Amino acid sequence: MMPVLFIGHGSPMNATQKNSYTKNLENLVSKLKEPKAILVISAHWQSRGTFVTSAKAPEQIYDFYGFPKELYEIEYHPPGNPELAKEIAEFLKHDGALTTEEWGLDHGAWAVLLHIYPKAEIPVLQLSMDINLSPEEKMEIGSKLHELRKKDVLILGSGNIVHNLRLADFHHPEIPPYEWAIEFDRYVREALIERNDLAILEYSKVGEAAKLSVPTTEHFDPIFYVLGSMGRDEKIEFIHEGFEHKSISMRSFMSI
Repeated sequence: MMPVLFIGHGSPMNATQKNSYTKNLENLVSKLKEPKAILVISAHWQSRGTFVTSAKAPEQIYDFYGFPKELYEIEYHPPGNPELAKEIAEFLKHDGALTTEEWGLDHGAWAVLLHIYPKAEIPVLQLSMDINLSPEEKMEIGSKLHELRKKDVLILGSGNIVHNLRLADFHHPEIPPYEWAIEFDRYVREALIERNDLAILEYSKVGEAAKLSVPTTEHFDPIFYVLGSMGRDEKIEFIHEGFEHKSISMRSFMSI
């Protein structure tokens, strides 16, 4: 059965850089058998309702602005898989899931996958996150996706455990992260190690550190789909640990 991944994607500029984070993503391929397809749940596709991309050739979306020209020149064009999209929508029919060609691959997908599968030969689909669902309901959708893993589909949640752009420091990369960011990242790390999914569902109980680390939920929400798609007996292996810009955790993990 394919593992499931949660990747902290951080700045889109990671798509252009060589660092410890991108090196760890490159090394992932040696730990994974080649999937038949990849399903990405990205922080950057929220919707009313649940949708699955079904285009044969999904559009690459540059869903950011104000970055260097080199970032907009990166091309990543894997195929889609319309038949698998229909199958996923069928898995989620009681949740009202529909297929759509009106979305492609946002940077939460392509800026990560180009380091893991640079040849862009494996079909990639995205699943949207319904803003009307609770964390528990998102986890339940993840549990329905579990069967896909038996069909060699790689499920990849792309977000960040700590993500506060308002307090980010883009000018002093050597400065350590905020204490509240360390506290919350450590809280989630321990919950993952213990597979205490309830502690992650109830993350707001951490208080001020949680409020600052998750000021809006879209980057945290993919973790619920990921945890839902994992079996209760599966453990966690961390792919990468660290911070960007004082307030973005790049913690990434996979099931084992």
